[in-house]
Amino acid sequence: MQKENRTILYVDDDADDRDIFLHAIRGVNTEVNIVFAENGVQALNYLNTALDAHDPLPCVMVLDINMPVLDGKETFQRIKEDSRLQDLPVVIFTSSQKPSDKVLFNSLGAELIVKPSNYNYMNSIATRMLGFCG
Repeated sequence: MQKENRTILYVDDDADDRDIFLHAIRGVNTEVNIVFAENGVQALNYLNTALDAHDPLPCVMVLDINMPVLDGKETFQRIKEDSRLQDLPVVIFTSSQKPSDKVLFNSLGAELIVKPSNYNYMNSIATRMLGFCG
């Protein structure tokens, strides 16, 4: 039985977006641990290391689409193809406003949230994401 994990894995190559996310989450809950990855390769390495060490997986993975090295779509696909990771909740958090991205991720069982331009809206997004952590 895995112990409860209060860790969010946030995958985004933009340092400013990572800082805004951290500030918003901390504004809602200071007890949640946030692990950052700058691309899909770093995220998958983190997850595989946790699995190999029999550590709990994050309560949710927040994933940007547009990143170098390994983008969010390919990262998401690899997670869903790995039987050990396929039940990991993933929220797509992106600046992409393409309807095709929303349709794609919704059809794959992931929620897509467009990054807000208004910081006040960020607090409600943080609360929604924390809902995955119990």
